[in-house]
Amino acid sequence: MLASSNAEDPLTRLELWSIYHVVTDAAILRFMVEVCWGPMLAAFSVTLDQSDDRLATSQCLQGFQCAVHVTAVMSMQTQRDAFVTSVAKFTYLHCAADMKLKNVDAVKAIISIAIEDGNNLQDAWEHILTCLSRIEHLQLLGEGAPPDASYLTPSNGETDEKALKSIGHPSLKKKGTLQNPAVMAVVRGGSYDSTTVGVNSLGLVTPGQIINFISNLNLLDQIGNFELNHVFANSQRLNSEAIVAFVKALCKVSISELQSPTDPRVFSLTKIVEIAHYNMNRIRLVWSRIWNVLSDFFVSVGLSENLSVAIFVMDSLRQLAMKFLEREELANYNFQNEFLRPFVIVMQKSSSTEIRELIVRCISQMVLSRVSNVKSGWKSVFMVFTVAASDERKNVVLLAFETMEKIVREYFPYITETERTTFTDCVRCLTTFTNSRFNSDVSLNAIAFLRFCALKLADGGLICNVKSRVDDLSIPIVDGIALDVENHSNQDDHASFWIPLLTGLSELTSDPRSAIRKSALEVLFNILNDHGHLFSHSFWITVFNTVIFPIFSGVSEKKGVKDQPTLASLHPESTWDSETFAVAFQCVVDLFVSFFNVIRSQLQSIVSILVGFVRSPIKGPASIGVAALLRLAGELSSRISEDEWREIFLALKEAAASLLPGFMKVLRTMDGIEMPESPHPYVDMDASSDHGFTNEDLPDENLQTAAYVVSRVKSHIAVQLLIVQVASGLYKANWQFLSAANVRILVDIFTSIASHAHQLNSEKSLLRKLQKGCSIAGISDPPMVHFENESYENYLDFLQDLLKDNPSMSEALNIEEQLAGVCEKIFQIYLNCTGSEAVQQNNTAIHWNLPLGSAKKEELAARTSLLLSALRVLNDLERDSFRSHARQFFPLLVDLVRCEHNSVEVQGILSNIFQSCIGPIIM
Repeated sequence: MLASSNAEDPLTRLELWSIYHVVTDAAILRFMVEVCWGPMLAAFSVTLDQSDDRLATSQCLQGFQCAVHVTAVMSMQTQRDAFVTSVAKFTYLHCAADMKLKNVDAVKAIISIAIEDGNNLQDAWEHILTCLSRIEHLQLLGEGAPPDASYLTPSNGETDEKALKSIGHPSLKKKGTLQNPAVMAVVRGGSYDSTTVGVNSLGLVTPGQIINFISNLNLLDQIGNFELNHVFANSQRLNSEAIVAFVKALCKVSISELQSPTDPRVFSLTKIVEIAHYNMNRIRLVWSRIWNVLSDFFVSVGLSENLSVAIFVMDSLRQLAMKFLEREELANYNFQNEFLRPFVIVMQKSSSTEIRELIVRCISQMVLSRVSNVKSGWKSVFMVFTVAASDERKNVVLLAFETMEKIVREYFPYITETERTTFTDCVRCLTTFTNSRFNSDVSLNAIAFLRFCALKLADGGLICNVKSRVDDLSIPIVDGIALDVENHSNQDDHASFWIPLLTGLSELTSDPRSAIRKSALEVLFNILNDHGHLFSHSFWITVFNTVIFPIFSGVSEKKGVKDQPTLASLHPESTWDSETFAVAFQCVVDLFVSFFNVIRSQLQSIVSILVGFVRSPIKGPASIGVAALLRLAGELSSRISEDEWREIFLALKEAAASLLPGFMKVLRTMDGIEMPESPHPYVDMDASSDHGFTNEDLPDENLQTAAYVVSRVKSHIAVQLLIVQVASGLYKANWQFLSAANVRILVDIFTSIASHAHQLNSEKSLLRKLQKGCSIAGISDPPMVHFENESYENYLDFLQDLLKDNPSMSEALNIEEQLAGVCEKIFQIYLNCTGSEAVQQNNTAIHWNLPLGSAKKEELAARTSLLLSALRVLNDLERDSFRSHARQFFPLLVDLVRCEHNSVEVQGILSNIFQSCIGPIIM
């Protein structure tokens, strides 16, 4: 009101003062309130505290209500909170035994404030909601209802049993007796700010307090449940800011109730569920803000150390979630995922097995009962089950998988009905179950479900049909497979679905369990074989780099051929057995052959992997690699171009050469080891394999080094012979498809390995050291002679086959000359082994034939077969060819005749050569 006057007449002044002006801007009153709010608070408080006059106290409470209204409207937070706090204290709900009628009126006033000024209370809501909580607590105690603590407190045996007996007392109003400790605590009372009434009051309860308390409970009957519930139901009418503040305050009060060490309660928690239900129709922006508060609350309390409280909260969240699932989710509004997120967070962070099992059961119940309503919530569902799949408790894992099994079998169409990305979440969840360590059946079933998912992915419309897409774009097709879709790789939008499924199976191939490895391999390649026709060329490249190559290389990043790892780095501590290697190579070869027209660009990478295994120090994988490479070449022989054959042969040649530097470095470590001299210096070292050495003749370090070198020599020989076997097999199976340039690479392979074998056998001092080391260590000698024999034997066979199969190419490559050179080398090797030496003395050749030791005799016997092969090759030459090489071979043949250590077979072939080959030339 404003009034003004310049008149001196009192009547005129009175008339002017009676004129009122309406103020449109309420902020103008702010200055008046700032001046008078303090005296007003004091006047109302003192009168209300000291007077029991009903009229006076009623006026004071009305003044409080008006003051709260004015300060709230004008956003005067400090003043508003002061008035609200004062009214809340005057309710005396914290010490119910001292309550009077004016205090009950204060309770009514606080409820009126909540209903009338709720939009402007903000933080003051906490005081009001605390009062409502205490009212409900007193009412329950008056009715004789058991306290919440009776089922929120973990069992403690006898103590709990007594507590349960005391709960069953009749209504206090009827009996007038007190047996419940919770009631005694309320009668004793406490301070307004104490979390639980009675906590700070440890005095005895007097009969007078009991009488007053019962009387006051009767007074509280004036406030029924309707008034209490009306405050919460009225929350639907609060504006956007007010409802968020209301929920924050309610969560804060609920946390105080639940965390009470002596008397935890669930009143506010149940109201939270109601409030969420009442306000579900809020606009998205407001509801998201509300749920952010509620989500933090459920997570915080769900991780409570009090297991009973946490269980109750999770069950409350389940009830709320069930109500949410009954409603249809709006398009482009992932609210289901949001309200299920607390389950995920608690599942991830909770250390309680009981809580995790409860969450799995809650999610299972919700999904199976409301499966048709689940939309965006699938993501959270699968996240919960993914965490459960890695749980430490078997029951949790099996329970979660049981639900996943039912979902995939019976409700799979619902998974991708509205959100396609949930398919990926489902696949990742199943992949996690495949790693279950509790039950191999779970892992195997999960792998089977992954195959089922692949079938659904291919048939369920999640991807485009490649053939129809190709037809529309007029892209040529061979054998039903698109040859050139690289330019349309942007249409491979289904990659995001296939890759997680395929990579999950790929990673599972390194599982330590044999059955799981094999199952994963078979399912993976079955999927690729069955549905590979849907993949474009560009997507196949992705599959090879992210799915197939990591199986063999142990690395996931994309690698070029030059970067393909050698087998020394492939599964260094691999748990694969020979059977797994065989399955893996068979699968990859079958796949490559089936889709060769699309993925032939990966031939060099595949060959690099197979060749890498060929040079494995482990015999099993190396043999399997040989078989796989031969099979690959055999299946594709007529389809491989000259350049592709060249890639295969160069990879093989590089494999043989790359092993030499490292091997020679290891071999040279023997140079620094001094071997003990023979204890019998006059006995030929070759006379016996037992030289009288013992372990004490060589230090342990040198003995270990020698044993390691011998082991490496044996492995190296095995690998080199395998490479020879591969080269020979590839030629015999595919000679009609090979060009002269590619055959030249094969010739180089045979030449280099045979030369390397001869070089090793020429290292006499090194061989003696190895021989002594083997004798001391008690291990077998490395098969050096066998290595040389096999290398030259295969070399001879290859050159002979080449002369017979392709004479024109042989002539161009001068194969006959090379064959003669190999035979000459073999003759020289044999003659050197006999130990015969010619010495010129007075122009006369004197021949000393020394007796051979047993070791030399064994070596000659081993070399005889190679010598016979070379003699047969010489004997089978055409007469003109033999004539051109007669001068070259004649001295060697004479030395062989003169050698007294020859076998009967050697003498027979030599006789035939002189009669049928050399005789006609001389005659």
